[in-house]
Amino acid sequence: MFDKILIANRGEIACRVIKTARKMGIQTVAVFSDADRDARHVALADESVHIGAAPSRESYLQADRIIAACKQTGAQAVHPGYGFLSENAEFAKRVEDEGIVFIGPKHYSISAMGDKIESKRLAGKAGVNCIPGVNDAIDDADKAVQIARDIGYPVMIKASAGGGGKGLRVAHDDKEAHEGFTSCRNEARNSFGDDRVFIEKFVEEPRHIEIQLVGDAHGNVVYLNERECSIQRRHQKVIEEAPSPFISDATRKAMGEQAVALAKAVKYQSAGTVEFVVGKDQSFYFLEMNTRLQVEHPVTECITGLDLVELMIRVAAGEKLPLTQADVKRDGWAIECRINAEDPFRNFLPSTGRLVRFAPPAETMFAADTSQWQGVRVDTGVQEGGEIPMYYDSMIAKLIVHGKDRQEAIAKMRFALDGFVIRGISSNIPFQAALLSHPDFVSGSFNTGFIATHYAQGFRAEDVPHADPDFLVALAAFVRRKSRERAMAISGQLPGYGVKVGHDFSVITLDDTGQHRYTQVHVDEVVGQLGSAVVTLADKKYAITSHSRLNDICISGECNGQPFTAQIERGTPRNPLAMLVQHNGTRIETMVVSPRMAELYQKMPFKPAPDMSKYVLSPMPGLLVDVAVQVGQKVQAGERVAVIEAMKMENVLFAAADGIVGKVLAAKGDNLTVDQPIVEFA
Repeated sequence: MFDKILIANRGEIACRVIKTARKMGIQTVAVFSDADRDARHVALADESVHIGAAPSRESYLQADRIIAACKQTGAQAVHPGYGFLSENAEFAKRVEDEGIVFIGPKHYSISAMGDKIESKRLAGKAGVNCIPGVNDAIDDADKAVQIARDIGYPVMIKASAGGGGKGLRVAHDDKEAHEGFTSCRNEARNSFGDDRVFIEKFVEEPRHIEIQLVGDAHGNVVYLNERECSIQRRHQKVIEEAPSPFISDATRKAMGEQAVALAKAVKYQSAGTVEFVVGKDQSFYFLEMNTRLQVEHPVTECITGLDLVELMIRVAAGEKLPLTQADVKRDGWAIECRINAEDPFRNFLPSTGRLVRFAPPAETMFAADTSQWQGVRVDTGVQEGGEIPMYYDSMIAKLIVHGKDRQEAIAKMRFALDGFVIRGISSNIPFQAALLSHPDFVSGSFNTGFIATHYAQGFRAEDVPHADPDFLVALAAFVRRKSRERAMAISGQLPGYGVKVGHDFSVITLDDTGQHRYTQVHVDEVVGQLGSAVVTLADKKYAITSHSRLNDICISGECNGQPFTAQIERGTPRNPLAMLVQHNGTRIETMVVSPRMAELYQKMPFKPAPDMSKYVLSPMPGLLVDVAVQVGQKVQAGERVAVIEAMKMENVLFAAADGIVGKVLAAKGDNLTVDQPIVEFA
């Protein structure tokens, strides 16, 4: 077994590998860029080595520096995590040539599976179901149209070197096939330096289901059940679960056996995943093989009781797999939500900055610990007070739950999301809450088009329906009443001027357009029970008990005998008297005041937000990489104005209306904040 390993990665996966290595008594070396000098994975590791500037191409993608760090520290092996160099066959070979062990598959296995055209040929030879199509590179658009006709529409046009949703188009007719081939080829050339494109049948109502497997150097390969990964946004996974609520035992067995056959055909050693597209009739076809650890590996760990990182390390050290196919368990149900630094209400634009508050829900399961299950686990590489840099992926944490069945797992996840406090940046937690409460998700009747179908116009606050919106109003009144009670109990108040606490309040639910909602509530103390009160709204009664501190953002308790967790925040930038109440993804801004104050507030004139229509504003923090207009230039609606780069994505800003550029307020190379003006029209 190794004495020391280097983790050629960052963030949550680096922290995850460190935990298993520590359990195994192996020392760890972290590598870091300028942006990650104070990152969590650096603090957790036994040693750390600086490898370059913030952009990944100048640090985490620098193979020479990573190999040099191994030699400098005496690390005997490298774990690549996922992303960066994890599926780079050349890097794996160079590591091996230097006498360092690559904790992953051999370079020839990575190479064989890394090319989508070649991998399909190998899969077909191994007896794996492949989608009908032409796997040879296609020369021109006219030939692409003819091939698409022969296969039968709809078809999928894919770049051989594609990934992450790039270089992929779906065509339903000749026109879309012609245009899709051209744009797919251009995108592939620009993104990957490889313009080879192929065409295959598009499976309707498809589900994305993958088989986790692990092989050793002695020819043994086992599959560890499947993961359901159909909840995707723009081909990026959002929620994963294991097992799948869709496939039968017979389909699971057939998919697993085919995945094992493919792994054996390429002499696969390590953890890997074979991805399949599954039709509504449970027909399944090979999609690709990921020759690395997957982001969503924790859900498989939950239902099997295995530590996949430990298996990878043991296999890399030459050990035999400690289990056979008959030993693989399938216990309970696990769900993972990817918590991303992005704003779902602003078209999921990246959100960077300082984590003013980062308080995940209490963990009862832990990475690398196979002794505790049926609970909550948080895998993260960030910490409170840390900076979310704009140079890397937007995922900051993975929230994993494990229950005895799917319904219990969903309930646990919703409860855990309620208690996940993130402030300083925006996160996709409200969107995750909406997905988990959607009836089609709850019933398991969804496919890869779920998000595109149900949120075609983007995500809005009204897309998070609350089962009982009056509960949020009652909770606001409860918290306000308790804070007034505490104020009344403070000693030293002047006689006749002490704080008085009434029973009647008006809860004003604030609206951005001035259409505020006024709700009259009555709050009664429960005699002899601290932290308890009964809130009455019209004909509804809410008996609420909570022993959380009044200054806590996250409070928990019971309402009418049912447990709850919610988030309460006092004061907002625009209204210090307001209170934000958040539960099950729904958030309201309220003021809890006396009935008389509510009467007076109704008479106050409403001040609308300032008109910013003549400005082009930065929708997110990021680097301004281009300003495409000049002062005095006439600009038409839809014309390109600026380009902002953040979290490995380029975002192009367009003019919303015709106009003449009056001022350019930011320069190329500037680091922008949210809503910072870039261009002002005259």
